[in-house]
Amino acid sequence: MAVPKKRRSYTRRHKRRSHLALKTVNLVSCSHCGEPTLPHRVCPNCSMYKGKRILAVED
Repeated sequence: MAVPKKRRSYTRRHKRRSHLALKTVNLVSCSHCGEPTLPHRVCPNCSMYKGKRILAVED
């Protein structure tokens, strides 16, 4: 059975895990209402996407 000969250092471990950090969320403002939304998604506030109403808003 394979057993490591020496313990890996903290630096080597952190270098290996350097790409595992969470990315920041990219928000854009809705062209209709100005609320921050995710790009290429229907606005949850006004239900608009590319200038068209996609979902019926219940008042």
